[in-house]
Amino acid sequence: MSTPLFEPGQRPRIWALSISRLRDLFFDIAGEYVERADLRIVSHGFEDAVREIEAAGTGRPDVVIAGGSNGAYLKTRVSVPVVQISPTGFDVMHALARARRDGAKVALVTHGNTPDEVRRFVSAYALDVTLASYQSAQDAESVVLDLRDRGIDMLVGPGLATDLAANAGMGAVFLYSRASIRAAFDTALEVAQATRRETVRRQRLDNLLQHLRDGVVALDAQGRVEAMNQRLASLLGIDAARAVGRVLLELAPDLAGSLPEADGDAFCTVRGASYVVHRGPLASSGAAAGTVLTFQESRAVERLDRTLRSRQRVQQFSARYRLDDIVGASASIERVRRLVQRYARSDATVLILGESGTGKEMVAQSMHQLSARRDFAFVAINCGAFPEALLESELFGYEEGAFTGARKGGKAGLIEVAHRGTLFLDEIGEMPLSLQSRLLRVLQEREVVRLGSTEPTRVDIRVVAATHRALTEGIAAGRFRADLYYRLNILSIALPPLRERPTDLLPLAVELLLQAATREPRLTARLPDAAAAERVLEGLGDALRHYPWPGNVRELQNVIERLAVELADADTEIETDALQSGATLSRDILRTVAPEITVEPQSRAKKSALTLRERSRHVEADEIRAALVTHGGDRDAVCAALGISKTTLWRKLNAAQ
Repeated sequence: MSTPLFEPGQRPRIWALSISRLRDLFFDIAGEYVERADLRIVSHGFEDAVREIEAAGTGRPDVVIAGGSNGAYLKTRVSVPVVQISPTGFDVMHALARARRDGAKVALVTHGNTPDEVRRFVSAYALDVTLASYQSAQDAESVVLDLRDRGIDMLVGPGLATDLAANAGMGAVFLYSRASIRAAFDTALEVAQATRRETVRRQRLDNLLQHLRDGVVALDAQGRVEAMNQRLASLLGIDAARAVGRVLLELAPDLAGSLPEADGDAFCTVRGASYVVHRGPLASSGAAAGTVLTFQESRAVERLDRTLRSRQRVQQFSARYRLDDIVGASASIERVRRLVQRYARSDATVLILGESGTGKEMVAQSMHQLSARRDFAFVAINCGAFPEALLESELFGYEEGAFTGARKGGKAGLIEVAHRGTLFLDEIGEMPLSLQSRLLRVLQEREVVRLGSTEPTRVDIRVVAATHRALTEGIAAGRFRADLYYRLNILSIALPPLRERPTDLLPLAVELLLQAATREPRLTARLPDAAAAERVLEGLGDALRHYPWPGNVRELQNVIERLAVELADADTEIETDALQSGATLSRDILRTVAPEITVEPQSRAKKSALTLRERSRHVEADEIRAALVTHGGDRDAVCAALGISKTTLWRKLNAAQ
């Protein structure tokens, strides 16, 4: 039998259960809680109350209120919170005072062990009160009858004990007051609200769990399932709802032996698919009370890794040059273009051969721009520009603590940065032997090991190397590994020096002059197009074509930059005669800005008859003289620019006499 006090709503559902006079107090104060709770007073106790609660289904109470042995019984048998009514100190004093007025011998009976504070209270006031307690309903009847036989004529206690005393012909004073009942109801409201909040939180977490793309399961300390999302349940072919409370390895025995034994990652195969399984602690009150396992499909990890690496690419790792930027129409440069287009369709390693300044990196970038890797990084590194230790850390990266001064958290090397893109190794002939063997392994295995680490990282890169040296001579001299050479020299492009493509000189000079004009605001308006630039340079065509250009396109660019500086000076005669009247630049201007070019061909022919060592000395001397002109004769500036001492400067000039 149950009595609904008001229509159910969104308020907490609270059931007050009693089979004794406690029920009357429930009715007395129920009206005070109409606005705050959906309250039902249920005239059942013990096993009957358990059946009533379990039969309620979705209408089950959020909290149950009960007193004494009934509350203790329900706490261990129902899955909803139970609030036991506890008498206050005032309740005890008031009830004992009433009992002493009506009886000669008084006993105070409580459920469970008599509280210490009650014992201290009775002792402190020297009260002639017998203390007794009971553990169950059957025990209560025995205790009451025993007290009656001992001459007790007035009993103070909870509802069950007072009802038994009345049936035994004894006087009885009910222990609980309205204040203690209100306290129990207030506690029940707080518990209901806390439980509701926890339920909402769990529902949100469960929704989050269900929307995760990875399979997730939470296990208790014994390996039993506490929660599992549908994605993992579908993967394992089990029912997520029925899995709760069961041991995971019993539900999915195929996982035995493949799960991580400690916090970390492991690989396992489920129904033919490979997964990365991460194991982490399931914390409870600051301590690990279980385990969380996350199953992520390895293909998804690889896709994410590729995406992250590509997004981390910064501007300095982008290719700027395209095939159209390679200027020239000579047969040799047309052949280079065809090879670049052909090799761009392949992922094979390419070795670019050519003298310094012939545009090896421009060719490498053009190939990258035409390849399927164009949306990813183009990473270039000059192997001759770094000390050996620094080159190793730049190329291969390092872990935290790998060496003194290592960055916290470690650093990815340029090989890793180039993942899915192109790695351009300029001046590969300058790479130290100790690093050549490590690079060879990268080319063979397509994996890199950071300094201080033992675990390799897979990389997907296309390698393009370049050199101005004859690597075969380095092999003969023991400076270059033969096996690395054959790994690099799969596809090969030989770039022609500028002196072998004289027909390209003027178009190149025009293009370089237009580029210089864009960097010089005073010159932009005076050179609006290629035709204007060609008219200015036309008178220098013969001089440019007869010069051997040992520095190739880079040297030509330097000369054009000097001419641009002269052209930009509005006060010079060049501006009036060459730009406004349409006349060409004279050899005198060229002799001023680039004296090395105006050397007579006969002198260069004489030099060509010299030995290779002697020609090298003359080329060095010419470069030093050009640098002296550029720096206005400042020998200190020339030495700093060329990286030589004054003694070396004089020695090289005198050696070429």
